[in-house]
Amino acid sequence: MLTWLKRLTGPRALTRLQSVRRLPAWLRGRYDAATTTDNNVRHWRAADSLSANAANSPDVRRILRNRARYEVANNSYARGIVLTLANDIVGTGPRLQMLTDDAAANRRIEQAFQQWARSVRLAERLRTIRQACAVDGEAFAILTNNENRPDAIKLDLRVIEADLVTTPDLHLKPEDHVDGIRFDAYGNPTSYCVLREHPGEPHGRLEPRCDRIPADSMIHLFRADRPGQARGIPELTPALPLFAMLRDYSLATLDAAKAAAYFAGIIYTDAPANGESDAVEPMDQIELERNALLTMPGGWKMSQLHAEHPSGTYAEFKREILNEIARCLNMPFNIAAANSAGYNYASGRLDHQTYFKSIRVEQSHLEAVVLDRILAAWLHEARLIPGLLPTGLRSPADGAHQWFWDGHEHVDPAKEANAQATRLASHTTTLADEYARRGLDWETQLRQRAKELTLMRDLGLSVAESLPRPEDEEDEPDDGETREEEVPTQA
Repeated sequence: MLTWLKRLTGPRALTRLQSVRRLPAWLRGRYDAATTTDNNVRHWRAADSLSANAANSPDVRRILRNRARYEVANNSYARGIVLTLANDIVGTGPRLQMLTDDAAANRRIEQAFQQWARSVRLAERLRTIRQACAVDGEAFAILTNNENRPDAIKLDLRVIEADLVTTPDLHLKPEDHVDGIRFDAYGNPTSYCVLREHPGEPHGRLEPRCDRIPADSMIHLFRADRPGQARGIPELTPALPLFAMLRDYSLATLDAAKAAAYFAGIIYTDAPANGESDAVEPMDQIELERNALLTMPGGWKMSQLHAEHPSGTYAEFKREILNEIARCLNMPFNIAAANSAGYNYASGRLDHQTYFKSIRVEQSHLEAVVLDRILAAWLHEARLIPGLLPTGLRSPADGAHQWFWDGHEHVDPAKEANAQATRLASHTTTLADEYARRGLDWETQLRQRAKELTLMRDLGLSVAESLPRPEDEEDEPDDGETREEEVPTQA
């Protein structure tokens, strides 16, 4: 038994297993997961005790990035999942609302910032940043001055790939470096080493040159899964083997179906070896005429091949694999697959609640790491322009503000409108909260509504407004009932 185990797992794993067996009973693990046996030694042999930065070494991150990029470039599901995630989180872009005491100055700042955001295509770059986090594991953006910009504010955002942030001579790097990032004694990044040329360029320099970018000018977005982690790994990492499995199974099923379709039949004989039957050369082809009888050589029969692929488990296999793939991104299956067949009204809303909560967490992370940094740099430059900022606002820290994102449409607008009216009537919500659910600024919407009502009165149009009462509505099915007009029937 030990010889067989040594051949499968190697001498080191065998040595560890033998050492565990020699431990006293009171020193052995009291948990099943901490016990090493002949059955689980191969499963846990890849477990290690490396630190976060050692486990995410430059070579490991480069391999994961390349494989994630390859899968997203060639797998339709992977591409759609990444695009959907970026579109749902960023949408058409965030909108700024200033909360200072000067309402007129707030509107000037909001309009000026929104104009700048459109000019630099901020929403598009934020979507690129979010896609890079999913595929590359991290995204870098440099706050720089673009003198060619036509606006008075020259601030610009330059998004770069993670490959550019690295230390050229890793074996000579100081201990305060983590692959292109230098830290102070408190663990705060102080500067970033950015290569001037992408390492993937075909005609790059033999000795790469890099620039030191101060931490105040660099935005680094990634998800830290472990304490002390300095660089990110692709969010699709747990799903990469599943994507490969899905593609392999689909190709194998297609090959089997094509093989069954290419061959119309097969010639076989029941005669034993060296029995009496006419001679037939192997792989002989027999021309088949339409609507004609067929005669076979003596002792031989013909049987038609049955195309048994795809099997009945093919659709179920794809569904389960896609469901597991989307789980690492907190995305429900019907969004990942763009298919809600089989869902009813209640199950669809229940899955979306978890997904929307994850989106709110992601948006809050973007606000803290990216948007607030951009706004601080923008305010720092905008205060140099006379008349743009309020008189009392002398530092970016004084700019109390909040961000609005695109809202999520309700599946049943009538029910949501009645619920909103009930909350407002019972004073359990505010107009600011209700407009924020839709990603709108309540002050802007009320001003627009006031203009509309004034114009309607001037034109002699009726401005009477009434809300539908719940008792006036038609009976609607409960959340647990299936709506035929909203949910497609399972094929």
